[in-house]
Amino acid sequence: MLPGALLKRAIEAIRASGGWLPFDRFMALALYEPGLGYYANASPKFGHLPGGPEGSGSDFVTAPELTPLFGHTLARQVAQALQATGTDEVWEFGAGSGVLARQVMEGLDALSVPLRRYTIVDLSGDLRERQRATLRAHEARVTWADRLPEQLSGVLLGNEVLDAMPVQLLVRLAGQWHERGVVLDAAGGLAWADRPTELRPPLEVDGSHDYLTEIHPQAEAFVRTLAERWQRGAAFFIDYGFPETEYYHPQRHMGTLTCHRAHRRDDDPLADLGLKDITAHVNFTGIALTAQEAGLSVLGYTSQGRFLLNAGLLDLASQAGTRENALMQKLVNEHEMGELFKVLCLAPEACAAGWTPLGFATGDRTHRL
Repeated sequence: MLPGALLKRAIEAIRASGGWLPFDRFMALALYEPGLGYYANASPKFGHLPGGPEGSGSDFVTAPELTPLFGHTLARQVAQALQATGTDEVWEFGAGSGVLARQVMEGLDALSVPLRRYTIVDLSGDLRERQRATLRAHEARVTWADRLPEQLSGVLLGNEVLDAMPVQLLVRLAGQWHERGVVLDAAGGLAWADRPTELRPPLEVDGSHDYLTEIHPQAEAFVRTLAERWQRGAAFFIDYGFPETEYYHPQRHMGTLTCHRAHRRDDDPLADLGLKDITAHVNFTGIALTAQEAGLSVLGYTSQGRFLLNAGLLDLASQAGTRENALMQKLVNEHEMGELFKVLCLAPEACAAGWTPLGFATGDRTHRL
């Protein structure tokens, strides 16, 4: 029922847009259409086990779902940031199952760090209910919001959030740039169609070969909105991605757009609408430059593995069992999550001076953005 209802909605959107729907609008519909989109429906998403014959199970595992060592280590960084910026609130964007929120609050409690409020910003009503169940022991200080307030202060967290923001697709064909969108084929199904465009990647891509890539106006707009409303604190965005020179490398000619379902990847976002995740890697240079242009400061950028080791992961692992230590390796090993995932720290200029975030004490790569 769900794929058919969402497909019908997509067909309506294509017809309403004159027969050609830009991919970013299609991606927003596929992921966030109320009650039907992937993040707005009741299908399982996060966890260790893939979906079974009836679709039970999960589509992918995130770091906090893997081991509580992730969130407990991040809590050490959050504790330092709260103290350094004189704030007592945490805001988390796209909190998934709520496991990271629970781990961070557990970690702050273990460090005796006062936390007045933990606010989750999430558009999905179904995920909110899962978060409420996960966070029942902390419900006195947890609140939810579906949009940013006009003003906010606190430490901001976004784990695998930027990658889920809709992207525009650009494709160079025979030396000419086009924007890729979605149309209806002769049978009434979904198909790709390209239109000439003045849009370009932020870097010139060497060569004349055909080349598919993404640009990220919605993620950049999100950062600008934060800058307008955020008064004090520090933000930590953790996601898979690259600096600009790697993102738009001539050899990355098929882009980074991919789909996740039952712990498997595919490259067809037009199929199985609402039943799988659609995601693209993050251009961290674009995010950092947008932040700076909007008046924010970049306090650090490094790999997830280096960030966690700097923040005290090994100290916490020494107190954990064998299973957690084995899972911890996935967080830091270069061939697992340790190198592909990066951490970017931003702050309002008023909170940028006088401290160095723990996670960037060594191995900071800001100069490579």
